[in-house]
Amino acid sequence: MCRSIKTLRPPVAPEVTEDDIHAAALQYVRKVSGFRAPAAHNRAAFDQAVAAVAAATSELLASLEVRGAVRARPQE
Repeated sequence: MCRSIKTLRPPVAPEVTEDDIHAAALQYVRKVSGFRAPAAHNRAAFDQAVAAVAAATSELLASLEVRGAVRARPQE
């Protein structure tokens, strides 16, 4: 889809922060929607999409198991 999307979880990574996850979610929603910033009438949908993508990303990173490495994100 986009070569410029930043990898959050290399094979052995330091802790990924919530800011990193939010930034990645925002980048994804911007790319998919085609808008850098939504119009006022689309703000709620845009923000909801960012929150949903961030939540899915957190869940994914928490559940990944990298063999031979310390877990990238400990479960909370």
